[in-house]
Amino acid sequence: MPGSAPSSENSAPIIETWRRLAGLKRLCFEATPGPGSGTGWRGHGEARIEAVSEADGIRLHEHGSFVPAGHDRAVAFRNVYHWQRSGDRLSLAHERFGRERPVPLFELAPAGDGALACCRAHHCGADRYRARLELVDNGFDLIWHIAGPSKDEHLRYRYRG
Repeated sequence: MPGSAPSSENSAPIIETWRRLAGLKRLCFEATPGPGSGTGWRGHGEARIEAVSEADGIRLHEHGSFVPAGHDRAVAFRNVYHWQRSGDRLSLAHERFGRERPVPLFELAPAGDGALACCRAHHCGADRYRARLELVDNGFDLIWHIAGPSKDEHLRYRYRG
């Protein structure tokens, strides 16, 4: 019903995810190509996280390294993700072009099983990005799937406090 408050059952995963965001300290992730992948992007990485609560949301500053499969040498990376909360949804943006020019990725809403799922895919060229967030341990897993003409990539980000 329009204008009605979200139910506490639907709000619970949003509230819990928001609470956990501010306490995140580390990230581990894996990239795995699916059968339709033309990139073969595979590897693992880890990062330390600085979570900064601000008036307009929570920013996760990630500093880490990624090791492509079959390589000994890690590649350094830095990301800033901006999380915002509005009612029964969380929105996620990447600030690769700076705070003034965020790249909106998607909104996450309760999926009915205690998890959150993106409401609509993020489109980048011909590629579609979807994500699902599952609460675990003292953090959450953000599971991405990227599909496109030559992409079939699966990423599992393990955020922990």
